[in-house]
Amino acid sequence: MYIRKRKPIFDTKTTIILVMTLGETIKNRRKELGITQPHLAELAKVSTNTLYKLERGQGNPSLNVLNKLAEVLGMELKLEVKLTIDNG
Repeated sequence: MYIRKRKPIFDTKTTIILVMTLGETIKNRRKELGITQPHLAELAKVSTNTLYKLERGQGNPSLNVLNKLAEVLGMELKLEVKLTIDNG
């Protein structure tokens, strides 16, 4: 039996950009609602440090943490197939 090695879906650079985009989105929504970081962290039952790192594009949040934050912010997590143009 031959097992084909799969190419990773995301490279490190892509992962960093995704986390930064997530952090910016959460930060912008939090500010729209006039909620402080400590208050959002308390409402979502996550640590302030976790939220701080996420908003700065650092850390590696779990889906559970993202879901808790999204719920408090009136948002939802959504996965979609991204259409890309292959330049190779």
